[in-house]
Amino acid sequence: MEVQPRQATTKGPADRFTGDVWFDMIASGEEPSRLRVTAVRFSPSARTAWHSHAVGQTLYVVDGLGLAQARGGAVLEIGAGDVVVTPPGEWHWHGAVSDRFMTHLAMWDAPPDGPESEWADLVTDEEYRSR
Repeated sequence: MEVQPRQATTKGPADRFTGDVWFDMIASGEEPSRLRVTAVRFSPSARTAWHSHAVGQTLYVVDGLGLAQARGGAVLEIGAGDVVVTPPGEWHWHGAVSDRFMTHLAMWDAPPDGPESEWADLVTDEEYRSR
């Protein structure tokens, strides 16, 4: 057992996020594990771009109120204690509502070969407000 030093908080890049989003890496999948876990903090209205994960993703909402949508599906409201499961390859986005912060734990596996995630266009304001 070891207590690992805390890594610096990282700001989400503008080509993958709208608004201010901050990451704290919790687990980076040291072999033989491929599990990735990150605490993600979204400011009001901040959100991911459309993206998918090769092996899927699970979100656990820790605090606040957010939104999530699978491509072609309804925009869903998510809050503290909610678990959002995205299957492999499903295009989706997630973020905070317009007047609240939202923090979630993002958990996913890295595939044995190939990219973990694919990123596409930023979610437009119209898509964000379509609920």
